Parts: sequence; structure tokens; C-alpha cells
Amino acid sequence: MSHHREIVHTDKAPKAIGPYSQANTAGNMVFVSGQLGFDPENMQFVDGGVAGQTEQALQNLAAVLEAAGAGLDDVTACTVFLKDMNDFAAMNEVYARHFSSNPPSRAAIEVARLPKDGLVEISCIAVKH
Repeated sequence: MSHHREIVHTDKAPKAIGPYSQANTAGNMVFVSGQLGFDPENMQFVDGGVAGQTEQALQNLAAVLEAAGAGLDDVTACTVFLKDMNDFAAMNEVYARHFSSNPPSRAAIEVARLPKDGLVEISCIAVKH
């Protein structure tokens, strides 16, 4: 049985800045591209350092998920990319507020550099119910 892949787009999250989609779905699965702490209104990073960028990245994830017919409660796995692992605690405090009960699986990885020199980028996989 094959599943048709559908592209997801919303103006409530930053537009793609390369050859990728904000997300795509296959069956009831949603694959969301990495979201940075960009304000979708002006495509600039929000203030507040890694905490502010984590909050915005998660709001962007939520907006893309909503456009796909899902929500943060449907997320089964997240990948968090940090420019500096010393920012883990600040990121984690914000992250924990969005995934307070039954959190998804997660990997957190320090990377040498993120697009546009962001401090954090978060991608996820969700299963629509």
C-alpha cells in the first residue's frame, strides 16, 4: 500500500529558505523540517537568546503541525540542534513547557553552525490521530 505524499505550507511559520518544504505528510505521519527561532512576520530571529529562539522555534513547529492537521501532542520524536551545548539547560526549560506530559523521544546535538547562525533548530515527526 503506497501513501501519497502531501506538501504542507503555512504563512504562520517562516517560509522555507531553501529547496525543502515546511513539512510533508505520508498517510497519518507528519515530517516537519527544522524550525529556527525566526519570526515569520519579518524572517528575523526573535530576541531572548537561546530561550527566545527555542520558544519561537516551537511556535513555528506548532504552526506547521496545525497546517498539517496535527499538534504538539501528536509529536512522537524531536531532534534539537544546538549551536552550543552549554545552552542545553535554557533550551530544555522552554522545551519542557511545551512537552510537559508524555514527551516525545528526543535527540539533542551540538552542531558547528546552524542556518543564518541560529542558536537552536528543532525538527519533529508526528502521527495524526
